[in-house]
Amino acid sequence: MRIQRPQLPVPPAKDTFSVDLVFKLKQIIASIIDQLNRLTEGHIAAVTNAQLEPPNSELYQVGDYVRNSYPVEQGTRGARYVVKGWICVADGVHRTFVEDRCLTGN
Repeated sequence: MRIQRPQLPVPPAKDTFSVDLVFKLKQIIASIIDQLNRLTEGHIAAVTNAQLEPPNSELYQVGDYVRNSYPVEQGTRGARYVVKGWICVADGVHRTFVEDRCLTGN
């Protein structure tokens, strides 16, 4: 189910602060709603933690998942795969991410 953009009240034209405020609120709300709609439809562009490689930040804990923002087919003929993302399997000083692979059948 897609979320629709709400209709905000139109402020008096002479009140420039209110006009600017309503305009900015419409932009922010539209951005949030667009991202939520893309998330519910499964678009990777809506995932804020998608990266090109496994993270090396201390912000992640065991079980955290980071999606691969640029998956490409890898491997040798008959055993090709795509790295969908990485899952954190150890936190602390020696943070470890393991590839989440998907075989392509090629």
